[in-house]
Amino acid sequence: MNQTKKMIENDVNPDTLNGQTLAYLGDAVYEIFIRRHLIKCGIVKPQVLQRRATHYVSAKAQAALITKLQEDNLLTEGEVATFHRGRNSKTYTKAKNTSLATYQLSTGFEAVWGYLELLNKKDRIEQLTEWCIKTIENGGIEEYDFK
Repeated sequence: MNQTKKMIENDVNPDTLNGQTLAYLGDAVYEIFIRRHLIKCGIVKPQVLQRRATHYVSAKAQAALITKLQEDNLLTEGEVATFHRGRNSKTYTKAKNTSLATYQLSTGFEAVWGYLELLNKKDRIEQLTEWCIKTIENGGIEEYDFK
């Protein structure tokens, strides 16, 4: 029988975590919002959901979104610092179907969502995610060409 050690949660200061750890959490946080959005928009077939989700959650989309968020000065000082930590963190996985630079930008993007989640800033997560959804759906990242 497998013995699983009892885990005890504690508050964590996200400023003490590396960018990859923040991105690990942020990836899931952002993805849940996107999946819920697509389902609420009436997309219910799993294969269609998966295909449509990539418009929002791909490394290329996230790289464009974080670039535009910064260009439009929509991030706080702490969010920008977290983005840099995520972008600059050492990666141990290979970027799939994208350049290393694009992958690093998307890691920084995800790190911001993980940072906000650990700070319990649900309203800010929702605000930024809604901005991302609207930006994508209004063609706001089409001018960016990340490989």
